[in-house]
Amino acid sequence: MHRPMTTETFKLGYNDIHDDVVRSIVKTGPKYYIALATAGGVTLLCFFFPWSYQLYYGIGAAGMNHPGVWGTYLASFIFWIGLSHSGTLLSCVLHLTNSSWRKAMYRSAEAMTLFSLVVAATYVMVHVGRPWFIHWAVPYPNQMELWPNFRSPLLFDVMAIATYITGSTIFIYMGSIPDFAAVRDRTSGWRNTMYTLLSLGWRGTDKEWHRLHWAYTFLAVLIIPLAVSVHSIVSWDFAMSIVPSLHQTIFAPYFVVGAIYSGTAGIVTVMFVLRKTMGFEQYITKLHFDNLGKLLLVLSLIWTYINGVELFTAWYSGTSEEYEALGYKLFGYYAWLYWEMILFCAVAPMLMFSTRFRTSFVPMLILSIAINIGMYTERFLIVATSLSRQYLPDAWGTYVPSPVEISIMVGSFALFTTLFLIFVKIFPSVSMYEVKETMATPKMEPAAPAAGSPA
Repeated sequence: MHRPMTTETFKLGYNDIHDDVVRSIVKTGPKYYIALATAGGVTLLCFFFPWSYQLYYGIGAAGMNHPGVWGTYLASFIFWIGLSHSGTLLSCVLHLTNSSWRKAMYRSAEAMTLFSLVVAATYVMVHVGRPWFIHWAVPYPNQMELWPNFRSPLLFDVMAIATYITGSTIFIYMGSIPDFAAVRDRTSGWRNTMYTLLSLGWRGTDKEWHRLHWAYTFLAVLIIPLAVSVHSIVSWDFAMSIVPSLHQTIFAPYFVVGAIYSGTAGIVTVMFVLRKTMGFEQYITKLHFDNLGKLLLVLSLIWTYINGVELFTAWYSGTSEEYEALGYKLFGYYAWLYWEMILFCAVAPMLMFSTRFRTSFVPMLILSIAINIGMYTERFLIVATSLSRQYLPDAWGTYVPSPVEISIMVGSFALFTTLFLIFVKIFPSVSMYEVKETMATPKMEPAAPAAGSPA
């Protein structure tokens, strides 16, 4: 008889949860500082130094040129926006469906959303080339009479991302207030002062819990359509052009599914790292990897189907320019990257039909990393194979990333890691009060009768 998989938190008491989470914040070993110093050093060396070089010598330091005027900067921007989707979106959906397995993992997933958005916003500054003129995009009266073009999809991006990052920040902070209060009551010194300010005077009254639950649910309902709209708007940057292989109506659902797909794979990676490094084995269990694996499998099938539709649409169009773009994608200069993407994102995920594979931690980690490598490749191919094959042969070319672009791409992952390492020492990585909701209420032992009193 098959027994359903359950969480392992029944072995824990309320005090155990508080002790484990507070310990992960307060007690810091040398390995953490080594990891933080390494991530920070790589960020400076591979992200900020090459960016400074590009600012000094101009955007020509990147490999972008005619016809490949978009390069890895835009591909990386789309990748980080996509990676941000599943954290808060999945948390909101599971909160509204009252899924108990969400409660041990959603805090870190939401942090992944927030920091991915921060890195994506930084890429906008990198891609602009002259970030000191970024205020020209702000709609305010000025002597040059410059006003943003509100019909441009690029401005849609700015508004959508600003709204999404604001909503995600409020969502993760609001859900953390009770845990800030719990840490406040177990710390002293400067930590007690910091968590006193962060907890906003939380006392745990019935009115406070009622208002928190109402506001949290309201934000969850608000963020779900917002998350879907953000990546749909990003897709319009491409789909509203007339470039072959980009001018397709399926791009909005294609981008949304790809975003949730890569974001879910990112959650698996983050959960594995937290489980191993923070001592959360009893909170992040096989159940979480099994459910995330099922979700990844479904998303893989949908993503594969949409890829097939995209190829069929190009073939069915019957136009020479679409045929040329399709042939270049499948058999041209970047063909090996295309088939690597298919292997990592469409073929390898079929392993998750096996329950044994889904509940194996290391294989799931390797697969989640492979999926995100494939999804980054997908974003790169959208840019590299479309602009290289437009209508006239004299406008054809080959785009190759420069060392500056590659370095900044590597540095962006180090920047994300640095922000996340700082996060785990400030925010409780596991929601204490929501994990306790999944546990049975402790039974009170009857008090022993006093001596001489009737039994």
